[in-house]
Amino acid sequence: MIALVQRVKHASVVVEGQETGSVSEGLLILLGVHHSDTEKEATWLAAKCANLRIFPDHEDKMNRSVVDHQGGILVVSQFTLYGDARKGNRPSFIESARPEIAEPLYELFCHSLSSNLGKEVQKGVFGAMMDVTLCNWGPVTLHIERTVND
Repeated sequence: MIALVQRVKHASVVVEGQETGSVSEGLLILLGVHHSDTEKEATWLAAKCANLRIFPDHEDKMNRSVVDHQGGILVVSQFTLYGDARKGNRPSFIESARPEIAEPLYELFCHSLSSNLGKEVQKGVFGAMMDVTLCNWGPVTLHIERTVND
């Protein structure tokens, strides 16, 4: 499972002209689910994201988590994170989980994040075409991956 975590000043997602989620200062997480992922990877990655110390403290050092900062989290499913473009010009997505596997793990990840955060996590719409807008704060962007063998 891959989380592309971005610290943001604000972020939002729109589906078919309707905003489905937005946050002010907090995290935008693009989530990719691998075909071999299980609930274990989803809950581990959710805790990791909630506790990342990437927000500034009183000395402007990255020492606070989104929980400490009392920020929000917006999660957007993104199967293309497992795209493989090493050969040719058209990426292969065979490593991405099929929707019947990915969607329940995406929902579990969001539920686990909400539990860690102590409030509802904002979301996109699984499988939909989405317009994502963000203002990356820093910029700070991290790639975090948890595989079955970790």
